Amino acid sequence: MNCKNCNKALKDTQKFCDECGAKVIQNRLTPKVLAAQVNEQFLSIDNKFLKTFIDLFKNPEDVICGYINGTRKRYIDVLQYFAVSLTLAGIQVFLMTTFFRDALGFDKEFTETFQSMPGQENNPFAGIEYDMFTKYQGLIYILTVPFSALGTWLAYHISGDRKLNYTEHLVLNLYYSGQIIIITAVFSILFLLFGLNYIIVSTILTLPTFIYFFYVLKQVFKDSFWNTLAKFILAMIIYMGSLLVLFVLIMLILLAIVLINK
Repeated sequence: MNCKNCNKALKDTQKFCDECGAKVIQNRLTPKVLAAQVNEQFLSIDNKFLKTFIDLFKNPEDVICGYINGTRKRYIDVLQYFAVSLTLAGIQVFLMTTFFRDALGFDKEFTETFQSMPGQENNPFAGIEYDMFTKYQGLIYILTVPFSALGTWLAYHISGDRKLNYTEHLVLNLYYSGQIIIITAVFSILFLLFGLNYIIVSTILTLPTFIYFFYVLKQVFKDSFWNTLAKFILAMIIYMGSLLVLFVLIMLILLAIVLINK
């Protein structure tokens, strides 16, 4: 018998491959087997998802540094965790755009009035809907993570702390972003059920996300409060600045396309 993942020869009594660590699957895929796997990963009291979620609050350094250092069996893989968070964000967007459009805070009458004002007929961005950022929320999450990682990597690199390379900072930011996306999606849905405006909900959740990011950095790098605060601020400046540059470039490219097509 060979491992179905890396093709290494295995003994009949082996339950895990000693080469790649994959679990040896003997049974064919059936609804019962699939249900057992889903229960093991996500629903049981000791499942990896729940453990990862809780420990990213209690001891984020165990999850993040453990993954970076090669301990990758106790918690969900960073890409899987981020993918789960994007799935929840997709459910959130579906519910918002289907059942809670009035709570999004976008005034359709104001938008139509603005677009009908004199001079707006030549505005290349006049037709953009103001809720497009909600529709493409998942894509925005994916695109912003590399810039967030760039911010933390440069901030610590400049300060002389080069313990983690860029890819390892990317892991840190993927776990952090996944955690924040899950919390935001769950609380947004709950608040919307109570009739709160989405803009108000997003504003309420903004400050705790920054505080949590500071906490993650402090726990991972084991730095003092003030050193962590200085690097956190520098990371945010780099992150916001890089996003601003990207936004300006995209707007210039879109404007150039519009002008060329005229």
